[in-house]
Amino acid sequence: MKTSTSEGKHGIQWTSRMQLDDLDFADDLALLSQTQQQVHEKTTSAAVDSAAVGLNIHREKSKVLRHNTACTNPITINGEDFEEVKPFT
Repeated sequence: MKTSTSEGKHGIQWTSRMQLDDLDFADDLALLSQTQQQVHEKTTSAAVDSAAVGLNIHREKSKVLRHNTACTNPITINGEDFEEVKPFT
């Protein structure tokens, strides 16, 4: 398994002498929005902010769950669509 520390300097710098390097389990992010535009903005912001601290959002592991909305435009990162899942009951 490839870890976040296997290729160069990664992690979150807490103080000048402390850095969080083990980011293998920094996941389970939920972005809740009322409009599709907000979802796009939050997704883009999360991708940019994550990359700034050495984290990646894996498109294969990310899903879109819609509630009472129609899909007009897919949610994407780097031009790749997230998978849409059916709502659970």
